[in-house]
Amino acid sequence: MRKNKKIQIFCTLGPSSLNKKFLKFLTKKVDLLRLNMSHIKVENLKNIIKKIKSYSKIPICIDTEGAQIRIKVLKNKNLKTGSKIIIKKNGSVSLYPRYIFDKLKKGDVLYIGFEGLIAVITVKNKDSVILKCLSNGWLENNKGVHVHNRKVKLNYLTEKDFKAIKIAKKMKIKNYALSFTNNYQDIEKFNKLIPNEKKYFKIETRKSINNFSSMIKKANYFLIDRGDLSKDIKIEEIPIAQRYLFSKKRNNTEIAIATNFLESMVEKPFPSRAEVNDIYTSLEMGASALVLSSETAIGKYPEKCIEFLLRIIKKYRNK
Repeated sequence: MRKNKKIQIFCTLGPSSLNKKFLKFLTKKVDLLRLNMSHIKVENLKNIIKKIKSYSKIPICIDTEGAQIRIKVLKNKNLKTGSKIIIKKNGSVSLYPRYIFDKLKKGDVLYIGFEGLIAVITVKNKDSVILKCLSNGWLENNKGVHVHNRKVKLNYLTEKDFKAIKIAKKMKIKNYALSFTNNYQDIEKFNKLIPNEKKYFKIETRKSINNFSSMIKKANYFLIDRGDLSKDIKIEEIPIAQRYLFSKKRNNTEIAIATNFLESMVEKPFPSRAEVNDIYTSLEMGASALVLSSETAIGKYPEKCIEFLLRIIKKYRNK
């Protein structure tokens, strides 16, 4: 990527950043404000958009839930190897979207969240399943669930996504992201649903990597979400996958990168050396945008995160 081309910053909004002070701070610093529908109630979306627009003119992007399974729990728990988890169709521990329950089978291995919790289904009943933990880890509300041992077909959008898009279009939102885009057919369906808006297609599965050559013929804007991608491929394969995707890009292809750029700054006011190197390397590869997720959504130092990205982008340009 040419160094004189603008490198954008996308900022995910959440409890740490949905306020007047931070939104005002972002003026002329950030290019896109991301709303992650996986963590927003659709009935609150309209008021959230109104609030953002009252303090900022930065474009808003609706990031869909897409084809992902999530676990719903009333109380987070730290579980040990050998512990049991009971998931019910309608209980204190359940799965979303609800239709996914009927697709589960005895012997399925579930990777739950990002903290290493792995569990296998030992019993499958009509209205419940029993899992045995194969590792220690946290069982936390709304975390992603990946069926590790086989592919489970999911709808490309959830009912909540359709409702969110309808609300956003009425409020003249012009940017959308399709989570878990797996093939060019998903791109065609999303383009048909919102033909006139700018769309980012997220690379989060092995299938999307395998199909990337055909996908770039149908779209120009992509986003590599390394968090969810690391649940479908081994974490040590992430750097290889990232380089492969950039090797396939065309002149009109733009690829943004998300997840874990400044993860340590969720709790600390400064980044790690590894994070600094990761950001710089991503810029050298040709990233069109750097995306902050939990760092600005729930982190303690959202302003410092933005300031640091601006500093390292400046260093890259001035090299």
